[in-house]
Amino acid sequence: MATRPTATRKTAKGEYIETDSGNKVSRKANISGTPNITLGGKTVIMADVHLRGDLTRPKAATPDPKGAKQSSTSISIGRCTVVSTGTVIRPPGRMSRGVYTYYPMKIGDNVFVGPNCVIQAASISSHVHISENCVLQPLCVIKENVKILPHTVVPANMVVPPNSVVGGRPGRIVGEVGEGYGVSVGAVAGGSGEGWVEGGDLRELVRIIK
Repeated sequence: MATRPTATRKTAKGEYIETDSGNKVSRKANISGTPNITLGGKTVIMADVHLRGDLTRPKAATPDPKGAKQSSTSISIGRCTVVSTGTVIRPPGRMSRGVYTYYPMKIGDNVFVGPNCVIQAASISSHVHISENCVLQPLCVIKENVKILPHTVVPANMVVPPNSVVGGRPGRIVGEVGEGYGVSVGAVAGGSGEGWVEGGDLRELVRIIK
């Protein structure tokens, strides 16, 4: 799995392998296609998470006439993002010209993905809180400052606008997060009491995960 940089900082045996850029990857995570996955730094991949970096877009049979290099990145995760236990992240796909094609997935900064989710979104912007047991179907797009309620199924190709609250099966817009989302010291996400909030800066959460 590509990181920036990739050299490991700690060699002591523990639950997490920590890279020089502060990423923490559980030794119990199931990661396929590591060369096709990038982590932006200070991001946590917990136990029993499955990252499907092996699902990549097929390379073109002929080279780009302009000499552009084809990207092999299938999953890109930004900084200070936490992916909780039991979640599956796989690039979205669809039939294209008779061939099932996978498309790169991009996840932004300060995104919290709760336990036991299935994520196949095209993109998830920064400061998004995804609660437990959610399904994000292929090629949906989640804009910034969004909260997805527990057990929600976001339909394929749905575009969720900024500052929305999404719930239901199928998911729909059920409200707005309101002014101060991610900044308020009100309801602390996960009940941790450690000073991080839904939609906020997750550096403190990343720090306490060991």
